[in-house]
Amino acid sequence: MSPDSNRRLSFIDIAGSPHEVGAALGRFGRTAVHDHLLKSQAWHELTARRDDPRIGGMATIVREAFPRYWSEMQGLAAGLQLPFDDVFLWNCRGDIFAMAPDGCTTVQLPGPPHVIGHNEDGDPGFSGHCALAHIASDGGNAFTTFVYPGSLPGHTFTATASGLVQTINNVRPLIGGAGAPRMVLVRATLDAPDLDAAIRVLRSAPRAGGFHLTLGQAGDDRLLSIEFTSTGVSVVQLSAPGVHSNHLIHTDTEPMPQTVTRSSDRRQRRAEHLLCQGSQMDPQSRATSILWDSDDPELPIHRTDPADEDFENTQASAIFRIGADKVHWSVYDRPGEAACFEMQDGSLLRRVEQGL
Repeated sequence: MSPDSNRRLSFIDIAGSPHEVGAALGRFGRTAVHDHLLKSQAWHELTARRDDPRIGGMATIVREAFPRYWSEMQGLAAGLQLPFDDVFLWNCRGDIFAMAPDGCTTVQLPGPPHVIGHNEDGDPGFSGHCALAHIASDGGNAFTTFVYPGSLPGHTFTATASGLVQTINNVRPLIGGAGAPRMVLVRATLDAPDLDAAIRVLRSAPRAGGFHLTLGQAGDDRLLSIEFTSTGVSVVQLSAPGVHSNHLIHTDTEPMPQTVTRSSDRRQRRAEHLLCQGSQMDPQSRATSILWDSDDPELPIHRTDPADEDFENTQASAIFRIGADKVHWSVYDRPGEAACFEMQDGSLLRRVEQGL
């Protein structure tokens, strides 16, 4: 399957039991997974690690401690028409393979209102084959999130019906643990009622891998930057503007051995430079000026080169405005153009390109 830069980001509605939700996500992503993912270098690299002794332990933890997401993953495998073990392995990719093709850049602007800007960067082969999905899973929160073919929801950018906003950045620690897959943990935070409950999810479970999260919630004064690894959870309340790419930068976590790619380093440094330059801009313009920057011809922040050396391209950008009682947010699938979707909390307000 080839990238399709002319295809607009789609919107899908999914509701039902966890198994039914997973099956619907599987049916959505089946063609892209079979035509692209199963033939990709990332899949080859990952399946070469299928005998990693941690995988069985991760499966036991998910089955026993997170049964709703275990069922969701079973449904995902059924919808994809793939063996469950293969789908589970794919959703553990960042825990056992530091160079999984997941990227992202986040801009963090404390308010009020808080503004979070996020570039969702992933496998170029999925360009034009992703979606914004509104998901209502029985027993959990309703939310709207960006979804990739073949993956659990939650590891991208999301807003829930309770006004919680979560954006995720891949990080690449070189030390893993025997714990829950990181993608299951950030799926679980979407069912948390508030920021403190989301933090408890991350701290209370054993962790196999690591992620960076930016978290905010309507009505909560805090804007949080969180880095977690197998060995700890670092929570920083932001009082000044910040940016985050794809490596650990908190004082408590940065000493951990990690892979810092050239792209992640250059995007972090360039975004910090632009953040200083744009202090007089309104927050939304300040965020998009960083997210859509392509002045570095080799390793830009907004990435469109199919030969990107980290195997990542920008699939969409989101700007969240977190107020006292609501979250208003916009999703863009092309830089410099009008948003394709306007959202409030976890619901669709307007599909711009169709005039709705």
